Amino acid sequence: MDNHVNGTSPLFLGAGWSFPITFSAGNYQLNLTSNEENVNHSIDIILQTQKGERCLEPRFGSGLQQFLFRKMDETLKGEIIDAVYASLLLNEPRITVQEVGVEFTDRRKGLIEVSISYVYNQVNTRHNYVFPYSLNEGTNL
Repeated sequence: MDNHVNGTSPLFLGAGWSFPITFSAGNYQLNLTSNEENVNHSIDIILQTQKGERCLEPRFGSGLQQFLFRKMDETLKGEIIDAVYASLLLNEPRITVQEVGVEFTDRRKGLIEVSISYVYNQVNTRHNYVFPYSLNEGTNL
């Protein structure tokens, strides 16, 4: 994305540690993210965090873990959509979620794809994010 949309700088999107935390190979410096990549990492952290898991912030996270091993039906789709909307509304003030879609990509393996369309609040540019989510326990057996 262009760094200057409508004559404004995306500096309001922030910067922070990369997720997962990594270090550069050459100089052993902490890898950082900024702008759009920082927002995507924030969304990823919110969706992977269980409510009550973060110390001193009991409302942080999405609680998607509660849907593990559930029957894949329309009710589950609606509950996931509601959980994603609510968690991003409460925990990510830099964006406004426009649409959340849930698709059962592989019922046998329990794979669900959550797609999120959102707008950056200060520049009103639209972006999409896809979060892969699995309902079955991951094993390499």
